[in-house]
Amino acid sequence: MSRIIRFHRTGGPEVLQIDDLDIGQPKAGEIKIRVRALGLNRAEAMFRSGAYLEMPNLPAKLGYEAAGEVQAIGVGVEGFSIGDAVSTIPAFSMNQYGVYGDTAIVPAHAVAKHPAKLSWVEAAAIWMQYLTAYGALVEIAGLARGEAVVITAASSSVGLAAIQIVNSLGGISIAATRTNAKGDALRKAGAQHVIATQEQDLAKEVMRLTAGKGARVAFDPVGGRGVDGLAAAMGEGGTIFLYGALAAEPTPFPLFAALSKNLVVRGYTLFSVVSKPESLERGKRFVIDGLGAGRLAPVIARTFSLNEIVEAHRYLESNQQVGKVVVTV
Repeated sequence: MSRIIRFHRTGGPEVLQIDDLDIGQPKAGEIKIRVRALGLNRAEAMFRSGAYLEMPNLPAKLGYEAAGEVQAIGVGVEGFSIGDAVSTIPAFSMNQYGVYGDTAIVPAHAVAKHPAKLSWVEAAAIWMQYLTAYGALVEIAGLARGEAVVITAASSSVGLAAIQIVNSLGGISIAATRTNAKGDALRKAGAQHVIATQEQDLAKEVMRLTAGKGARVAFDPVGGRGVDGLAAAMGEGGTIFLYGALAAEPTPFPLFAALSKNLVVRGYTLFSVVSKPESLERGKRFVIDGLGAGRLAPVIARTFSLNEIVEAHRYLESNQQVGKVVVTV
């Protein structure tokens, strides 16, 4: 029997519970993993609460990111051996697979061998954040040296990953955060500039930092009224990536800024990268090479035990953290 985190109704963190289940053996094209650590993501909290891209089929498993050892291999799977140290890529539906627990079965295409120097905790904290930022900044935007990127919710794991990727490409990383409370932590994490949006005018500061050119890219998981400020901060032909919906309010379309600056405002998720084998392979290589060279390094905010999964989700939603929340198993 395995200890699997599930929820039998949608709601707050308190709906999560540990169920003893026999999850069986991997089918063709699947891999079974002995889980050592889990990386938590906002998408999972939204799925748990019934506010995600897909509604959960109850009782529901959840979880995209795990690190551990290969325990069993399904028919037709090549390139893996029992005992391999691996981590999972968010390249599946949580209505089909979920990794929260001490054991998980996942599709083989969503399993990768991470750099050996990573601990289990670090290995559980790489794929969601780096592939999400990579897809927007590299695959789609083709960010070039010297171009500025405004990164909102910058203290999140994806925000910190974006800072590292922008820096590695020779771009200008501008972290946007509500107050200066996390300013020093963001600078320590590599942000070249920090703007406190409740205390400073975002557009005016971005224009000052870019000598009037504006940002080439905005990378935003929040939405809401803040999109107007982002549009004002953009340069000619810039792109605003909306990859989340953390704001409770409607998101306006910045029509006049879009018209006057020829802006692109586009919805985006990492599934546009991981759903295509070619872009997934490019993303994996980019992340693995960056980790190996030290250009990329996951920032861990705090760890919890599996028995503390409810507390871990509460902390995830508290907005206190700078970096990734990880559960050890």
